[in-house]
Amino acid sequence: MTFITATQFLETASVEYGGHMSAAMALMESPAIIFAVLMANVYRSRAGQASAVPVSAVMRESFTEGAQILLLGSMVIGVLTGKAGQVIMDPFTGTIFKGMLAFFLLDMGIATAQRLADLKAVPKRLAFYGVIGPLVHASIALGLSWLFGLSVGNATLLMVLAASASYIAVPAVLKHALPESSPTLYLGLSLGLTFPFNILVGIPLYYGIARVVLGS
Repeated sequence: MTFITATQFLETASVEYGGHMSAAMALMESPAIIFAVLMANVYRSRAGQASAVPVSAVMRESFTEGAQILLLGSMVIGVLTGKAGQVIMDPFTGTIFKGMLAFFLLDMGIATAQRLADLKAVPKRLAFYGVIGPLVHASIALGLSWLFGLSVGNATLLMVLAASASYIAVPAVLKHALPESSPTLYLGLSLGLTFPFNILVGIPLYYGIARVVLGS
């Protein structure tokens, strides 16, 4: 939802961006899952625990989780159907899309409000990371955008992706791969802090910085 909101922000500002950034969004989920589980395995081994998750299982879950299949599958369908598929799907992806986005954001807002109470259980250092982390990650993405000569629009979206948390695919996989992890922490932090920060402050901030660094 953060990514889609960012694309609508850019379209409103008449800023062009590449359609391939949607592929980047879908492909960034799996590495995040793999990295998180591998880090957990390292921690478990250091703690003397023998319940490390096999890498093969991590790879399978990271690419076959329901939301991931939808994201990757939709890209494959788009490639196969081309312009004809775009015309057929336009009533849904074009005409009523902004209305659907408004409803989705409202739903996410309700979910965010429900998670605000969870923030009381989040350690202060993690709450601090929930805001500072996105800024640091967006800065890294900006540096890479400058290094590889990305446009302002693409750089903005890359910054948004780097600064965002996963609210569907990653939590669903981690719930099974890391049952000892606390949903109160990772959902409360991502929905209660990171999501509203990016929607209200982050997107226009990342765009403004990208314009200054990369040129309008």
